[in-house]
Amino acid sequence: MTPAPVICFGQQPCGFFPRRFLVAKIRTARRLQAEIGGQIVFFYHDSDHDPRETKTLLRHRKTGQPAQLNFAFENRLQRKFSPLYLKRIPPDWQVKTALQLPNYVDHPLIRIFKEAAGGNAADFCLDMYRRLGLLENIRVERSSDPSFRRAACEVAEFFVDVPYEGETVRARFADGALKLHEGGDSFVTLPSAAFAKEQVSPTRDTRFRWMQSVLRCTHYVAGAGEQAYLRRDEESEIRFVNRDTIDRSDEAWTELPA
Repeated sequence: MTPAPVICFGQQPCGFFPRRFLVAKIRTARRLQAEIGGQIVFFYHDSDHDPRETKTLLRHRKTGQPAQLNFAFENRLQRKFSPLYLKRIPPDWQVKTALQLPNYVDHPLIRIFKEAAGGNAADFCLDMYRRLGLLENIRVERSSDPSFRRAACEVAEFFVDVPYEGETVRARFADGALKLHEGGDSFVTLPSAAFAKEQVSPTRDTRFRWMQSVLRCTHYVAGAGEQAYLRRDEESEIRFVNRDTIDRSDEAWTELPA
């Protein structure tokens, strides 16, 4: 028997109101599902550590001027180097941010924001996406999940979540050492430490193969950025589908749930 289709798309947490390109990926996956059936899987890459991923670009309701909102984090080390699923949000951040939102979104969306829960950036974003109705009947698999990591294949290029100065940081393993990239040509080499598969997550170039070793998707919805580096010829068993186009793709999705 031919296995049922598994339609997958991947994305880091991309703002507490998700960027419009994520909504385009979801719409593409749902359209494909309506044509061929099967299950949709969201590969939620919450192991990423870049705080720029969660910037939320909103436009002022009266002037149309753009504004970038983002999470606050407990300290600089955490903000810069901890993975998104471990970047803790200060207790007052949600209240302070909610006071700014009337300039940008309608009150029903503000209510959803106030009701959202999550002590870290990844959990909060995921809860928002669910409350916005975007993930109904979509299976979510997280790259931070220890069981997912144990099941994944080994890759040559990877990061390791390791303790450092009271926090857990995502260090690149390179040349036999764990390193934090300070910017430019500056790196901090961490003390040598043993680590297990539960601490490992892939780099950009190894992420797809690592993900696919667990999900075994038959179809993959590729974003605009992914199209530049996915090695489609190495994954001949997968049908790649470019996500639908959407205007203002980097801006936040602020439409009310149906």
